[in-house]
Amino acid sequence: MRPMHTPLSLPFPVRDATALSEDGTPLGKLPEWDLSDLYAAPDAPELKRDLDWLEEACRSFATDYEGKLGNLDADGFLDCVIRNERIQSVAGRIMSYAGLRYYQLTTAGDRAKFMSDMQDKVTTYTTPLVFFTLELNRLPDHYLDTLFAENAALGRYKPVFDRIRAMKPYQLSDELERFLHDLGVVGDAWERLFDETIAGLRFYVGEDELNIESTLTLLTDYNRDTRESAAREIARVLSDNLRTFARVHNTQAKEKEVMDRWRGMPNPQMSRHLSNHVEPEVVEALRNAVVAAYPRLSHRYYELKRKWLGLDRMQVWDRNAPLPSEDQRVVGWDEARETVMGAYGGFSPKMADIAEPFFDKGWIDAAVKPGKAPGAFAHPTVTEVHPYVMLNYLGKPRDVMTLAHELGHGVHQVLAAGQGEMLSSTPLTLAETASVFGEMLTFRAMLEKAQTKAERKTMLAGKVEDMINTVVRQIAFYDFECKLHDARRSGELTPEDINALWMSVQAESLGPCFDFMEGYETFWAYIPHFIHSPFYVYAYAFGDGLVNALYAVYEEQPEGFQEKYFDMLKAGGSKHHKELLAPFGLDASDPAFWDKGLSMIEGFIDELEAMED
Repeated sequence: MRPMHTPLSLPFPVRDATALSEDGTPLGKLPEWDLSDLYAAPDAPELKRDLDWLEEACRSFATDYEGKLGNLDADGFLDCVIRNERIQSVAGRIMSYAGLRYYQLTTAGDRAKFMSDMQDKVTTYTTPLVFFTLELNRLPDHYLDTLFAENAALGRYKPVFDRIRAMKPYQLSDELERFLHDLGVVGDAWERLFDETIAGLRFYVGEDELNIESTLTLLTDYNRDTRESAAREIARVLSDNLRTFARVHNTQAKEKEVMDRWRGMPNPQMSRHLSNHVEPEVVEALRNAVVAAYPRLSHRYYELKRKWLGLDRMQVWDRNAPLPSEDQRVVGWDEARETVMGAYGGFSPKMADIAEPFFDKGWIDAAVKPGKAPGAFAHPTVTEVHPYVMLNYLGKPRDVMTLAHELGHGVHQVLAAGQGEMLSSTPLTLAETASVFGEMLTFRAMLEKAQTKAERKTMLAGKVEDMINTVVRQIAFYDFECKLHDARRSGELTPEDINALWMSVQAESLGPCFDFMEGYETFWAYIPHFIHSPFYVYAYAFGDGLVNALYAVYEEQPEGFQEKYFDMLKAGGSKHHKELLAPFGLDASDPAFWDKGLSMIEGFIDELEAMED
């Protein structure tokens, strides 16, 4: 991997965009991606070179190794793994470029076509590789363990093969696995339909025409009438498009049900648990701990907020309303950068050094633009390049926390890249560690600077809301998905069926002080995780609970914490969560672990209640 701080012979051109917040206040120059570190253009000769190489590399890999894995010695098997890893890297580079370019402007037909074409080519070229994991799982465990013991360089890949072998009980015939590999492009097409439909929606609030990201942001507006108008407009637009969203969800859930049934998966969540390398009982313990804590967390907090807002009943458009005492100023981009970088540097200068290039070298795309995908993410691309961060920055205080969150992902991905393509990828349960920790560092740094009791109260309340959104809301999402996939196994779900499942988890998680407007039952439709990554959402709660426990250790024993923390991030996917947490004296398989994390949220709410006296 290229060192992150080595000056390049040619500077990265950062194409800045001067942007405005939703109220017209300048945010400063917001950076846009420079994707040239992947490829200079869709017609770049390097892209054609890599496509040609990939086609031949996959063909020759199959010729050299299919049916022969059981005859390889340790050195030969290492060569095989290295060739496979190189193929993954080139394919990942191609698809990262196509995907990032598409998400910048999902409504552009040429970009959608380019991504689809690249996906088709990569799928076709890599089809001969399907044999690899299938044949691997037919090898005796003792044979592979002997090879790992004989060659230390090969042995470091053992965690990858352990995860592959965990799928052994659910593996189909070679012919069926190839068929499912080829069929994957169909599921991708349904995902693109979802993305393009969401990006193309238009909302009218007042005299403004908005995309979904800007409209959702209005749910945090200081004016209650504006929040209500935005909520009702979201409900109207989603309702008008509900049959499309229901069709996408039905199709994706049915496809998953068919695959799970053929593979013999015991439940719809199992494939996610396997890919996360986490035991089902650990996730169940997390889920149960959070649901049991609803009255102590969200119910209690929202009752406090109802009083602060002077309301008889909370409406859904009040959930993320700012407090009356909250600072209404817009946070410009330069201030957001300074705030986050100051918090990162306060924890460790090393963390700030890793984060700095994201701002200066075109690794962040920050502005809200027509056709741009909503939300935010950090994409690791491939280990020989660097991650890219996408934001939709509007200058809200929560946008600063989003920057801290996604930048944490970026730091994690940079550190883990040293593991190489096959070992750098972190299971989702641990992938949120650095992002949530980055948020916590930023929050704590800002809290220390609070000048008044009112300012501290506002900041504490904002953090509690973020944590409730990360823990309570995501576990409610997880329960909704569990119900959705279970119900789909019994037949087609009407939009009304899905609406009912959504509402079944909302009152339980938000609490008795809420009323729900007509139309809120459709709000499941815009959540991308349900389509792109079924059951992803519990990873947010996992990460928040883990980080709360980690931060408690940091406060109790700061000596040497930073190095242990960086070692954990550097490990990527090379270690199980038990190994990674052991140096901190933590164990996620202990049910009490989750209560430790939830107690931090309770402590903040305790402090907020004490301020009422």
